[in-house]
Amino acid sequence: MPKTVIINQTGKKVADLTLSDYVFGIEPHQHVLYEVVKAQRAAMRHGTHDVKNRGEVRGGGRKPWRQKGTGRARQGSIRSPQWRHGGVVFGPTPRSYAVKLNQKVRQLGLRSALSYQVLKDQLKVVDTLDFEEPKTKSFATFLNNLGIAGKVLVIGKELSDNVVLASRNMPNVNLVDASHVSVYDLLNCNALVMTKDAVSAFEEVLGND
Repeated sequence: MPKTVIINQTGKKVADLTLSDYVFGIEPHQHVLYEVVKAQRAAMRHGTHDVKNRGEVRGGGRKPWRQKGTGRARQGSIRSPQWRHGGVVFGPTPRSYAVKLNQKVRQLGLRSALSYQVLKDQLKVVDTLDFEEPKTKSFATFLNNLGIAGKVLVIGKELSDNVVLASRNMPNVNLVDASHVSVYDLLNCNALVMTKDAVSAFEEVLGND
């Protein structure tokens, strides 16, 4: 079973922690990670792009000339696609890019991402996370005590307002509740900081297949 230490906000060791082998100690499934991240990035797309077809372009209600006798090709509307200022054929319309994934695949993706962070020795567990005042300097000091630089993902089960406000001005910090974390978030960071309660929440939710 993978093991780690629990530290406090000053970076000092508080206790030892044995992690669940089923959640934090599996061999990361590369293809599942790819599929889950691809689905999550697809879900981020707004899909609001839109063009007007011949029925949506303003005007063109009258037939431009009579059907026969002019020597020209028959035309029914000046808003047909072959006309300048006409409608667009097969253009993009609002749609959802969401991809369905089975629950077991999503859970395997989470367990693979968590195990990947443990495998790379990028996981740090803190006993609690809270500040007396909502100051960015307090959060920067906290990260400095843990020896963390670069992109960091901080996961907590219950995040106080002071913690949220203290991290809001730091572009390299992503603060997420344990119930809303994604595989993309877990892989898109150089360091992972979790509270002890968040670790217990993951083991409770992902512990049963």
